[in-house]
Amino acid sequence: MKALGIVVGAAPLPVLCSRARNHRFRVSFSSPSSGSKVVEQVGIAAAKPEYKPGVFDDMFLNLFRNKLVQEVGWDSKEPGYDGLIEVAHRLMMKGTSNSTTVEAAVRILRSLFPPYLLELYKMLIAPIGGGKIAAMMVEVWLDILKRFGFEARVTVLTCQWLMGPCKVNSVDLTDGTSCSSGVYVERCRYLEESKCVGICTNTCKFPTQTFFKDHMGVPLLMEPNFGDYSCQFKFGVLPPQDDTILKEPCLEACPSASRRRMVANNVDVTTCPKT
Repeated sequence: MKALGIVVGAAPLPVLCSRARNHRFRVSFSSPSSGSKVVEQVGIAAAKPEYKPGVFDDMFLNLFRNKLVQEVGWDSKEPGYDGLIEVAHRLMMKGTSNSTTVEAAVRILRSLFPPYLLELYKMLIAPIGGGKIAAMMVEVWLDILKRFGFEARVTVLTCQWLMGPCKVNSVDLTDGTSCSSGVYVERCRYLEESKCVGICTNTCKFPTQTFFKDHMGVPLLMEPNFGDYSCQFKFGVLPPQDDTILKEPCLEACPSASRRRMVANNVDVTTCPKT
């Protein structure tokens, strides 16, 4: 496999963007016969959004961080979102395997909800309409809040504090129909700040998919894009058994991969330590 240079365009950004910086990262591929090769992706003047916390954002962030700290048994000295990311890194490094990290993240998600609420939702809501009603609950709540003049604040309340601006969209279901059960994250703050494929997949993607399927009865497929930091949520769609995301290489900016490169030049860093 030959080394290639690829230019990646920036994702559509909200008006809140106020400053720009160059994003440059490298990903590595390997094959049994040829060893590791490098594919370099360069983003030119990609603007990083300035995230302005909403009324409830700090409350949600502190709640989530406290649950994360309880699971990890350690807290960062850094305040706010920076500290949250440091604890997320510790969660991933604490896990003895991918599965234990995913299980820990699922426990954190479950702890955010009152007892019996998830069981009632799975028992009473998930079966309605073959699961489509549960999958469309995002849009239902969006419509309700719009009627009361809150516009699209539901996405802010439930997602923006962690991932950044997002919107409801339509997705294709496996039965050939389409449904307004998708959520498109324009530029995931969690991925951009963690700079780690492993944190994205093992503390967010796989745990969230498992949580919705096993504890709410709603299939979910999440499709993060490591080129522009966007992510597509597809409620009502089952994840594939052989997810190609597992083959994703590290970002050059990944702190874990960077440390491994500094420790030993002959260490194979073609994939994240946790993928």
